[in-house]
Amino acid sequence: MVLRLPDDDRSPVWRISFLQYLIAGTFLFLLFGYWRLQIAHHREYLDQAERNRIRNLPVIAPRGRILDRDGRVLADNFPAFSILLMRENPAALTRTRRVGIARGLDLDPAELERLLERSAKLPRFQPILLKQSAALEDIAFVESHRVEYPELDLLDVQQRSYPKQTIAAAALGYVGEVSEEMLAKPGSTYRPGDVAGKSGIEAAYNSLLMGRDGMRRVVVNSRGQEMGSMTTINALPGNDLRLTLDLDLQMVAEAGLGEQAGAVVALDPANGEVLALASHPSFDPNEFARRIDAATWEKLVSDPQKPLMNKVIQAQLAPGSVFKIITGTTALETGTIKPDYTLNCAGAVTIYGHTYHDWVWSKHRGHGSVDFHRAIVQSCDVYFYTLGKLLGIEKLSYFAHRLGLGARTGIDLPGEDSGLIPSPEWVKRVFKRQWWAGETISVAIGQGAVTVTPLQVAYTIGGIVSGGEFHRPHLVFRNQFPKGAVKFEAEDGERRFPLSDETVEALTHGMWGVVNEGVTGAAAYEPGLDIAGKTGTAQVVSVELEQSAKKHEFRNNAWFVGYSPSGKPEIVVAALVMQGEHSTVAVPIVRDVIKAYLQKKAARRPPRNQLQTQIRVMSQARGPLPSPTREGTR
Repeated sequence: MVLRLPDDDRSPVWRISFLQYLIAGTFLFLLFGYWRLQIAHHREYLDQAERNRIRNLPVIAPRGRILDRDGRVLADNFPAFSILLMRENPAALTRTRRVGIARGLDLDPAELERLLERSAKLPRFQPILLKQSAALEDIAFVESHRVEYPELDLLDVQQRSYPKQTIAAAALGYVGEVSEEMLAKPGSTYRPGDVAGKSGIEAAYNSLLMGRDGMRRVVVNSRGQEMGSMTTINALPGNDLRLTLDLDLQMVAEAGLGEQAGAVVALDPANGEVLALASHPSFDPNEFARRIDAATWEKLVSDPQKPLMNKVIQAQLAPGSVFKIITGTTALETGTIKPDYTLNCAGAVTIYGHTYHDWVWSKHRGHGSVDFHRAIVQSCDVYFYTLGKLLGIEKLSYFAHRLGLGARTGIDLPGEDSGLIPSPEWVKRVFKRQWWAGETISVAIGQGAVTVTPLQVAYTIGGIVSGGEFHRPHLVFRNQFPKGAVKFEAEDGERRFPLSDETVEALTHGMWGVVNEGVTGAAAYEPGLDIAGKTGTAQVVSVELEQSAKKHEFRNNAWFVGYSPSGKPEIVVAALVMQGEHSTVAVPIVRDVIKAYLQKKAARRPPRNQLQTQIRVMSQARGPLPSPTREGTR
């Protein structure tokens, strides 16, 4: 019997070699991966890990508040949330995810794509504002989809708020998201989604109001939830601005206009401070602070009454009889007439072969014998037709420009228009023809090609009754910012065009008579108030067309400019009621604003017994007062 030994169960040599090579290759692969991670691409992966763990969140600087002259808030901020889109990993933000984000936040997908395109050149660590002033449902979407959309985050912000809503909206303006043009400007520091002033004070003083944003570095987990805070660069809040506006006068002006389209502006002619500035119809700037929707925007821009137009500085209309003060000033200053110059008004006059009718012609009468004073009081067209013929267009144009018309006043608001004072040079440049002498007759009573803004009317009349002292209108007290920090282009600034005492006396006496002796301005009269002024009714179309059409849009525009006191004015107010038909509708508005000003001034004046007490205390502190002399009592 042969004994068989079992077969050798050891593995073949090739298997052992294969296993050795496999292990060596694995170690080499791991070693290569370690080299790739720790040496070749160390910085890249370290940055990526840091981005996944650390986020840089902007700290939005709150805009400065806007206050009235007494410190009452006109524009403020309140806490809100905005939604940010992180862009550290653009490749992960696929089209499907972008569509999901747009749907979840109720955004237009096309608008989201445009926003991403505009932000493509920005650094990836810099997030972009996806939605400002997020609603509760938007916040809920972000919080409930942290895992699905980790690139979304919430940011604490200060949303602009206008507590008075439509009050003073034309002066304050509104804020909105920066446009592509603002982003593309050389040296621009704006980012997509930033908020900036778009009109009014918000735009004019945007650099002072907006402040400087900060930055906060936070640690987040894999779901994008904040786990801790690292470093913080605090935001620098914007500067508060105190306006010259008086909210009390502003409210009176707004209430006076009511539902009527038009404008009211009140100035202190001694220094140019704007006390009230109202433009109707108005708008609510809060709608723009929340990113205005397309339907609301379309309604505003298509409204024929143009609520977004600041009619105080942009409504360029014929001034009507208000311009007679300029014609009268020109006639007196050039020596063409004296205040006692008298003529007979039969209700019409024929000049250059054409018959010009007075406004009382429809009543089948004239004004009779009128001198300069009565011509202003009764607003006699025939008298000023005649002055227009005597003066000629060159003198009228020259004086109108020197008195502040046909040029911007230089108010610290964007978009001011200059109006128009026609001249032979203007006609030749625009219409390529010579000036017709008959056109001067219409210009003399504020019709024809003459156009002015309500601000220009207040500015000019205030300067005339102040003896030729013109101060540039402004809405912000000038001591609030460094000299030269904010500049405004102006064709005319503060200047002097001295008028003779005789001229000023004749004009002020005439305008005092408009209120206290006449008919058109009689509604401004009130016992105890010293108000003077001039009415104006300006035709929109010819009398024949107006009578035949009988359309509301062809009704006359109503003007009234008044001031007080009549001797040395402290306030001048101009009111325009568009399609108001008769100037008498504008008169009560001016009266009420002036009355509110005088009442407020009287309320601030110490009682007589208090003044006597103050004098007694001062005399005890300084010793006996010197005896009055003739020179001291002058």
